Amino acid sequence: MTMIFTGKCLCGAIKYTATGPPVVVAQCHCEACRRLSGTGHTVGAVFPYKAVSLSGKPSEFSYVSDKGSKVTKVFCADCGSPIYGRNTRLPDHLTLSLGTMDDAKQLKIEVVIFERDKPH
Repeated sequence: MTMIFTGKCLCGAIKYTATGPPVVVAQCHCEACRRLSGTGHTVGAVFPYKAVSLSGKPSEFSYVSDKGSKVTKVFCADCGSPIYGRNTRLPDHLTLSLGTMDDAKQLKIEVVIFERDKPH
């Protein structure tokens, strides 16, 4: 049975479907993710780019990471919900924000990255 994950932004202008299991579910505590979420971390599920279909017109913001890769954050221009991120270090993948998924109960955090940057 194929796993299918659906999700949307807060206002519903952007919707997506991801097919198959994620490669990994990660929690990140880097400064950029903390600022993006407004909390102490983000949680995302990494999927192959070709496994995700998206409707709506998202906006993007890109920056260069401390490791020198280009990171692009994709979000809803209307409500600001973070939809997914891309990184040139993993060009064939994207990371969907778990908070935008309709049902992510079966997904568990498998790895924590930049834990040393976690606020105490």
